[in-house]
Amino acid sequence: MTSHEIRQKFLDFFRSKEHLVVPSAPMVLKNDPTLMFTNSGMAQFKDFFLGNAQPPAPRIADTQKCLRVTGKHNDLEDVGHDTYHHTMFEMLGNWSFGDYFKAEAIAWSWELLTEVYQLPKDRLYATVFEGDPAENLAPDTEALALWKKYLPEERILFGNKKDNFWEMGETGPCGPCSEIHIDLRPDSERAQKPGRDLVNQDNPLVIEIWNNVFMQFERMADKSLRTLPAQHVDTGMGFERLCMAIQGKTSNYDTDVFQPLIQHIAQQAQVRYGQDHKTDVALRVVADHIRAVTFAIADGQLPSNNKAGYVIHRILRRAVRYGYSYLGFREPFMCGLVALLAEQFAEVFPEVSAQQEFITNVVREEEQGFLRTLENGLSLLDEVMQQTPAQGQLAGEAVFKLYDTFGFPADLTALIAKENNFSIDEAGFETAMQAQKDRARNAQSKETDDWVALQTSDAVNFVGYDLLECPTNVLRYRKVTEKKRTLYQLVFDQTPFYAESGGQVGDSGVLMLDAQTAIQIVDTKKENDLIIHLTEREDLPQLLANKGNSGIAKVDVERRRLITANHSATHLMHSALREVLGTHVAQRGQLVNEKALRFDFSHFAKISDEELARIEQIVNQKIRANIPLEERRNVPIQTAVEELKATALFGEKYGDFVRVITFDEAFSRELCGGTHVTHTGQIGFFKIVAESSSSAGVRRIEAITADTAEAHLQAQTELLDALKALLKNPKDLQKAVADLIDDNKRLQKQVEQLALAQVQGLKQSLLEQIEAKGDIQFLAQKVALPSADALKQLAFDLKAKVDNLFAVLAADIDGKPQVAVMIADNLVKEKGLHAGNLVKELAKEIQGGGGGQPFFATAGGKDLGGLDKVVAKAKTLV
Repeated sequence: MTSHEIRQKFLDFFRSKEHLVVPSAPMVLKNDPTLMFTNSGMAQFKDFFLGNAQPPAPRIADTQKCLRVTGKHNDLEDVGHDTYHHTMFEMLGNWSFGDYFKAEAIAWSWELLTEVYQLPKDRLYATVFEGDPAENLAPDTEALALWKKYLPEERILFGNKKDNFWEMGETGPCGPCSEIHIDLRPDSERAQKPGRDLVNQDNPLVIEIWNNVFMQFERMADKSLRTLPAQHVDTGMGFERLCMAIQGKTSNYDTDVFQPLIQHIAQQAQVRYGQDHKTDVALRVVADHIRAVTFAIADGQLPSNNKAGYVIHRILRRAVRYGYSYLGFREPFMCGLVALLAEQFAEVFPEVSAQQEFITNVVREEEQGFLRTLENGLSLLDEVMQQTPAQGQLAGEAVFKLYDTFGFPADLTALIAKENNFSIDEAGFETAMQAQKDRARNAQSKETDDWVALQTSDAVNFVGYDLLECPTNVLRYRKVTEKKRTLYQLVFDQTPFYAESGGQVGDSGVLMLDAQTAIQIVDTKKENDLIIHLTEREDLPQLLANKGNSGIAKVDVERRRLITANHSATHLMHSALREVLGTHVAQRGQLVNEKALRFDFSHFAKISDEELARIEQIVNQKIRANIPLEERRNVPIQTAVEELKATALFGEKYGDFVRVITFDEAFSRELCGGTHVTHTGQIGFFKIVAESSSSAGVRRIEAITADTAEAHLQAQTELLDALKALLKNPKDLQKAVADLIDDNKRLQKQVEQLALAQVQGLKQSLLEQIEAKGDIQFLAQKVALPSADALKQLAFDLKAKVDNLFAVLAADIDGKPQVAVMIADNLVKEKGLHAGNLVKELAKEIQGGGGGQPFFATAGGKDLGGLDKVVAKAKTLV
């Protein structure tokens, strides 16, 4: 079977078992603070397990794009070096939300593997949980009994908590699991040693292919286990490993999932896969990593210098380095692989082919940027390794310099070091990084208590599209400690507060428990599908105990008005951008608050002033037209995209029913969950204040509307009036300023000429003060000069005039002390002198520091009175 057929048979099988087949969630998570990436099939269903939301069906199946490169589930270091670990992979899964349980899950696993895929029964093994007395967890005898229907007892193994109790993270849904392993070794090896002895022993041919997790518990913040309201099934089968087993291969990379990529890369590099270990590893790494990078970009995560973007940045650079070092690529090459992926996954993940050109350009720009510095960085790393004792540690400072100057992530340096039998001083690197925050660890530290339930209810209803206040009940609350600040999170049964989502900030306002008791809501966020209201009231538990949990929720109306104006303006601007720049423009991120709007979009050139003016003009025309909002709720997703032609954003996870926002069906129609004006005239006025590059292939526009735009124009008018007054109200202000600039340039040239004459005069005076000290022509003098450039020019002029020069100039530059050291090239070579080292010593006298090259160096400081000490010290040094 081809990989396409294997995937389709899985989905068709569970569709026949009455499962709803749903699309994959984006690989990059938006509203789950506990995860940076989707690292398992169940991530998008977490709220269903916890009872926070209702699933669209009691049985679901899908194939989910996953990424495992951070945190507890991190496979990055193994990728390419073994045959079965990946960064990005597909997880085939079937779920039951309180419907079927262990019996059906195990029976269907066996049926699919042995009857549909026809895997040999005698090569399959199952594991079940052995229990854990420390947590009062009994062995899973139920799963054991069920497996005995299909397997002899010697091929059913007990596993410990590490292998057979599945937990997503520090908190959340969890439960015992039953893994299915397959022994793919040749019969000769199987005869010598039974597969049961190799299960979970990291043998590359005795591997886990499917895990049936039986979700029975929730792990609480205090590490205790709470029984979930309903029992669920969560299964995950590694698609790439399954293909290896069915296609009779000994490596995931030998299947048709990877071979088209690998063969293409090998052809480009003019190597053969399977002939050399080092090039084979490089081919596997590049094939794996381009998948991860491509799907991440398709899902809306661009490479950047922080958080999730930095992880993608690291993966891409790791692949480029392998291609450079082992495959001989000196020009961008990974960007050429995007087209192959787009074609391969066109049916199952069409988002890649839909954005093929954009993804290709982003990858190309990232490759070009890293390749420019890679050679110099590798040269420095070679130099550091040559200076380090064999099998020793590379200094943390050097590792940091590679990171800071050449963009080498520490793990990349560690990888290269390991290939050359070195390690890195990780503690030293971390110390050097303290001055500059580590991008990968930029998340805020947070401690969260468990929820305190005040009322049992499944209904959490958002009414904020229609109401700005409503009666409500607090269902639950919990304490959160974040950066030494205590907050409480509250969940209401109904709320008018919009939770931060899709780039729009969350609402603020109050919860009135009674006429005198107001709990300030400072922000509203979304965790998965749960709306969380934040308050800084430390006495919240006492208030709720004394006043009750019922009240009136009121949104800050004025703040909501300004946020709404900015959000509607982004829709108008998005359409204007597509009209002016082209239909390739697609939203790549936005921030909408009460002060301004920021909009990132795909475009590969700076936007001209004329284009910006045209965009502004179109938006303001639409505002003046006072177009009424057409809002349609609960529209089937297929109808919205295919019939209504609404713009959908890549990387967003939409449900089966969506909300469509239209301002003139011929101009702007988008899928959107945010709040909007009822007529465009309420936006008032739109003004672009900045245009810049956000990242590779992405431009950013910042703009203001409504009251902020009015205040901005008023400030600009006042500034203009002040300038006119300063210039005595000229008839032509632009000409008056231009004349002023010309006068300034002319005067500046005169000053430079006078300074040059001063330097020349000073040079003659200094030449007469040079003393012979053995074979050195020595000069140490205090001077006054107009600029640092003049000091440098003077030093080089003296060097050109005098052989064997050793000069120290202690300069007063406009009231600030500076020191310059100039040494003749032959003295540097013959005597081993170094101006950079000497200037550091002299700079201590002026409370400063500096450095430079062996023949010329400078230093600045704070103590002007120390210049005489510099001269005296220079004479002592010589």
